[in-house]
Amino acid sequence: MINVIVVEDNDIIRNGLAALIEGTDGFKCTGAFVDCESMLSKLEELLPDVVLMDIGLPGVSGIVGARRIKQICPDIEILMLTVYEDNERVFEALCAGATGYLVKKTPPSRLLEAIREAYEGGSPMSSQIARKVVSQLQQKTAARAKDEATTSLTSRETEILEGLVNGQTYQAIALTLNISIDTVRFHIRNIYRKLHVHSESEAVAKAMRQGYI
Repeated sequence: MINVIVVEDNDIIRNGLAALIEGTDGFKCTGAFVDCESMLSKLEELLPDVVLMDIGLPGVSGIVGARRIKQICPDIEILMLTVYEDNERVFEALCAGATGYLVKKTPPSRLLEAIREAYEGGSPMSSQIARKVVSQLQQKTAARAKDEATTSLTSRETEILEGLVNGQTYQAIALTLNISIDTVRFHIRNIYRKLHVHSESEAVAKAMRQGYI
């Protein structure tokens, strides 16, 4: 039996969710609350397996509520069920300890499946939410790679890369920086290695595309 608590301030939605859960074999709704404060006051007494919770609640928000649930009972799984789909709220909820994130238009059968999935150790998300998460992670990974590459270049290497981007020859770069051509070549080899490229054109293209200069 999977014991579930519902936290939702809309009476129709809350009662509907409670009825759906209570009326399905293998599930039991042990509490339905209009706000986080009342739910938190009963949490240790009810000890649910899963909390199904809205974000936009009166008083304490669902995100803050999720954080407090994890402080009190770290093993409880939390599913956010909300109308919000923006990246900031998705990641705030996940960072607060939510196991999954579903939009309110999720079909009842999928909702029950998601509760079971969370109970069994999964991280259920609506497809549109999952896409946002993947997209955000890809952006963060690309930004981190850019930052790592940029910070790993020395000031001299950055000057030489800027010269390449501006179309200067090795000799012109050497004259501008008052160093030998061999020294320019040495730094360029290091630039290729750090940027994971194999030619001047690749280095210039990557520098312009990812904003290293």
